[in-house]
Amino acid sequence: MADAVDREDRFRRMCDAHTAAVLAYALRRTSREDAADVVAETFLVAWRRVDDVDEHGALPWLYAVARRVLLSQQRATRRQQAIAERVAAASPEARETPLGSPRLLEALAALSEGDREVLMLAAWEELSSSEAAQVLGCSATAYRIRLHRARRRLRERLDSRAHALSSSARPEESASC
Repeated sequence: MADAVDREDRFRRMCDAHTAAVLAYALRRTSREDAADVVAETFLVAWRRVDDVDEHGALPWLYAVARRVLLSQQRATRRQQAIAERVAAASPEARETPLGSPRLLEALAALSEGDREVLMLAAWEELSSSEAAQVLGCSATAYRIRLHRARRRLRERLDSRAHALSSSARPEESASC
């Protein structure tokens, strides 16, 4: 119990002493919203590793953690932009929104949370089968099967939506002839 209280006290002192400095560090490198996320993630790492941090050398260690968090954040942003560009280049409909066509987004939203996660790990996070399997806690083979099934269900949703749209457009076309 005393050890837990001591850890909490050391962490609290570290936060009190260095939160403003870590925030300033992050603000010099990113937006206000992203800086707040950097600080939160940095101190989450600090909480987990409080026993590894020397109180007198905490600030440089926190800066190093914040730097890695910023780099990770920048990589994620670049990946998201690249995916948005690929989706936009894939079809004219995809250019309607930065995240993809409304039809694609509707089809994704209609899928189960599990199917969306499997698809997003492949498309948005660009993980290999073994990496995605690790995230989901299953084998790479099980992940590939889940991905195949999720893609099939997404395709079915997109096809049924396209069929519904083309069916609803036909009466108008014949009425105007």
